[in-house]
Amino acid sequence: MRSIVRLLLIALLGAASPALGQGAFPTKPVRMIVPFPGGGSADTLCRIVGEKLAAAWSQPVIVDNRAGAGGNVGAEIAYRAEPDGYTILCSPPGPLSINQNLYKTLGYDPTRFVPITVLAVVPNVITARLEFPANTAQELIAYAKANPGKVFYASQGNGSTSHLGAQMFATMAGIEMVHVPYKGEGPALLDIIGGRVDIFIGNIAAALRFEQARQVKFLGLTSRTRSSVAPNVPDAVEIGLPDLVVSAWFALVAPPGTPDEIVQKINAATAAALALPDVRSRFLEQGAEPTGGSTAATAAFIKEEEMRWRAVIRSANVTLE
Repeated sequence: MRSIVRLLLIALLGAASPALGQGAFPTKPVRMIVPFPGGGSADTLCRIVGEKLAAAWSQPVIVDNRAGAGGNVGAEIAYRAEPDGYTILCSPPGPLSINQNLYKTLGYDPTRFVPITVLAVVPNVITARLEFPANTAQELIAYAKANPGKVFYASQGNGSTSHLGAQMFATMAGIEMVHVPYKGEGPALLDIIGGRVDIFIGNIAAALRFEQARQVKFLGLTSRTRSSVAPNVPDAVEIGLPDLVVSAWFALVAPPGTPDEIVQKINAATAAALALPDVRSRFLEQGAEPTGGSTAATAAFIKEEEMRWRAVIRSANVTLE
């Protein structure tokens, strides 16, 4: 009888150990995969939150930049990671709501990621090299019409919001521009500064410090309202293209099968981080509005974005291999 009781206790403790492990989460470093290179807002904003999570958990949060294929490389690594909360993906729209409508095949299913929360939403801005002859969006349109195919625009990569946003702009304005894709926002902005490409329609968070240092200039926002961090830059309504609304956002998701208990813990810790005054001020300095939200609200938001970008992609007939 004692042997039977002993075996039952061992079995019960063995069954309870996963739950006990989840209750103690995290007990080791957490890896936050960013599917784009360092230097862009995807990297910067994720690192700000990662710092606060590390402090709250007393465990390192290691930001792992895995760029390539419009964010697909990093997304697939996160997708195939153990669903234990120790690997999470911090991503802009591409891998979560755009790429499934662009690529014929993906190494992951974006609909199976477990949504955690949205960190921030950031308006895009038309950024130009300092020597570019246009100083406003209207002048850019006029120049492009007078010089078809001679305006070169950078993007974060094929199928990114900067690529699709520029396609929207060109279609609405009736102009032709030449696409030059990069592996992320940082490299694209560096070539704008270096004068190797003409414009970049990316989120204001990453470009702002370069505009403030007078290394680039802003021609217009792709939002219906002006930004508090660049109040003198006209919005889409003012430049005559009220439907040119393109924004970037950054969300945390976990690999498929990650337990809800762990997901909710990460959600709660992230919400606390986003509520910190210094985090809010650091986000707003870059034009990023801290967002947060429940896991259910995050799932609904990502789905709405997927439907919106699907319509844009189909109307522009953009496809990628």
